[in-house]
Amino acid sequence: MIGQAPLMVALAMLIALLIDAALGEPPAALHPVVWMGRFLNRWGRGLPDRTAARAFFGGATAWIAGAALFACGAWAVSRGVMWVVGELSPWPRLGVTALLCGVLLKPLLAWRLLRTEVLAVESALGESLEAGRARVAHLASRDTRGLTASQVRETAIESLAENLNDSVIAPLFWFAVAGLGGAALYRFANTADAMWGYRGRWEWAGKWAARADDVLSWIPARLTAVALLPPRHWLALRQEARRTTSPNGGWPMGAMALRLGVQLGKPGVYSLNPHGRPAAVSDSARAARVATAAIALLLLPLMALAWLAGLLR
Repeated sequence: MIGQAPLMVALAMLIALLIDAALGEPPAALHPVVWMGRFLNRWGRGLPDRTAARAFFGGATAWIAGAALFACGAWAVSRGVMWVVGELSPWPRLGVTALLCGVLLKPLLAWRLLRTEVLAVESALGESLEAGRARVAHLASRDTRGLTASQVRETAIESLAENLNDSVIAPLFWFAVAGLGGAALYRFANTADAMWGYRGRWEWAGKWAARADDVLSWIPARLTAVALLPPRHWLALRQEARRTTSPNGGWPMGAMALRLGVQLGKPGVYSLNPHGRPAAVSDSARAARVATAAIALLLLPLMALAWLAGLLR
């Protein structure tokens, strides 16, 4: 099956994306990311109130336990798929495996939901600035009350670029490298970072989660940035990526800012492509089209990565 593995991976990714486009998110009761959130919510209770050492140890222990649970669970399900289709001849086995893996991969990525939420911000701005501010608060964990209309759009486009990596490209990357177990591990790490990876009260309890997400997102974030941006801008991209404190977030966000020719940023914290123009009404839809093209562009490299990973295994 090594020779068929890249094709199976590519077909499974394509099937997952098609299911996502057609159906969106599964019900919460069946959604593994919701299960991850519940696990983290339960085991995170009281962690930030411990001493720094105990908070760090408790956070790391809970993260490792959760990562093992979800990654091993996904791996076991994928082995079950292989057992079910094991008696089929090679080409039917390829098709059925790709279909089942695509169905199982879909909940670990979320492009339709992300695109819908970003475009909904623009629709809300068409009603009023206050409606736009309220809507973009669903996407970004920042105070949106004082944002201008242009800054609301910038925040939405920033979230689109960053979450293009977190919610789509990185899960596909880790699926290509390590199958469903890899995709589940990444999604757990990213969910833990979103829930625990804050400074202040969560500084020590969430430190392991934040660093684990940094490590697992490092390569996918740069792949996402390269896919978003024409090669002539790649030298400028590195400078833009350094403007944020995140080792990864600045790459896709900076790439999107350069691609659209707009300024993106968090007021008082950082500004990407500071000489760019303010985000206009049409830029949210443009950003969504650019992101969709980036996903399509990366399918072939991810197929090659799956082939290489298959050889190494």
